[in-house]
Amino acid sequence: MLETWPYDFWFSALVVVLTLLGLVMVTSASIAIAARSGGDELHYLWRQLGAIGVGAFVGVGILNTQLSALRRASAALLIVAIVLLAAVLIPGVGREVNGSMRWLALGPFTLQASEPAKLAVIVYMAGYLVRHQAQVRADFIGFMKPIGVVTLVAGLLLLEPDFGAAVVLFATILGMLFLGGVPMGRFLAWGIVALASLSSLAVLAPYRMKRLMAFRDPWSDPFDTGFQLTQALIAFGRGEWLGVGLGNSVQKLFFLPEVHTDFIFAVIGEELGLIGACIVIGLFTLLFIRIIYIGGQAESAGQPFAAYLVYGIGFLIAIEAFVNIGVNLGILPTKGLTLPLISYGSNSMVMLCAAIAVVLRVSFETRAQRWPSVLPSSGHLVR
Repeated sequence: MLETWPYDFWFSALVVVLTLLGLVMVTSASIAIAARSGGDELHYLWRQLGAIGVGAFVGVGILNTQLSALRRASAALLIVAIVLLAAVLIPGVGREVNGSMRWLALGPFTLQASEPAKLAVIVYMAGYLVRHQAQVRADFIGFMKPIGVVTLVAGLLLLEPDFGAAVVLFATILGMLFLGGVPMGRFLAWGIVALASLSSLAVLAPYRMKRLMAFRDPWSDPFDTGFQLTQALIAFGRGEWLGVGLGNSVQKLFFLPEVHTDFIFAVIGEELGLIGACIVIGLFTLLFIRIIYIGGQAESAGQPFAAYLVYGIGFLIAIEAFVNIGVNLGILPTKGLTLPLISYGSNSMVMLCAAIAVVLRVSFETRAQRWPSVLPSSGHLVR
């Protein structure tokens, strides 16, 4: 019976399907890029598999960690995340790529500090909502304290600059606060303030304003500011209903920049067509619904920390997917965000594996509480 399985079956199945699809599409989108560099045509596939391997190792550790221990470590994780984000900005410590200071060089590897920071903030916020739930719901100061923490982290992200990650983090935490019982009036008021502030930052920065104008009418300058979006739209147009066939994309042949990362959904639209693109959107929708279901089960079982933790991870994955797909379709301004579980990206894949392991651990502990005679309530899950 699925009810007695230690993991949530449908969540696991959706993650596996999306990951396998991602490996296929990363391979298809990156072969030409890898070949041009004179290396192995499957270079990016091997690196993605390596990231999944590292993520699986991290995930096993999380699966063997009780949520109570994660809750106790929430403040320490937040401090580590802030230190990493600050270290990125130190000359000689942070590594600059394409004008942004987002990476820390760790020997032959690089760490994108924003990835663990997003997960650390979610863990901290889940713990805060449990510790101060009454104050969050009743007092303005109880609401402003977590907002202050998020503002600090978002400020460090904007200094890199990483506007996309800051927007995603703010939206995720606002969603958690809403589910935490913040009054609707206060929630909407702060949502408007946050939206106005982020919009002002976008307008005041010349390069962000340039991107915004290009998003409104990419065809007015198709060879400069509107180049990425026009090439993505051409890819979707070529795909029509059923696509040109797996591996037959033309836009991936150095027409569409960042084709195996930020714009991989455009390749999906070209090679698999409208039907394939809709299936991907449907899979992400089902994944979000299942995550929210797991959070609801935890909340019903009297595990609020686990519930808020899962809700936050669900919001994070859903918002990142929505933004990436929206950028590819031209309904949102261009942002450097990958498509979760599908785009190439070592740091994002490792952190996604960690987040997935947290959701699985929550589902396990919830099931162990409901069926103690079948599953142990504590201890190791993976032996």
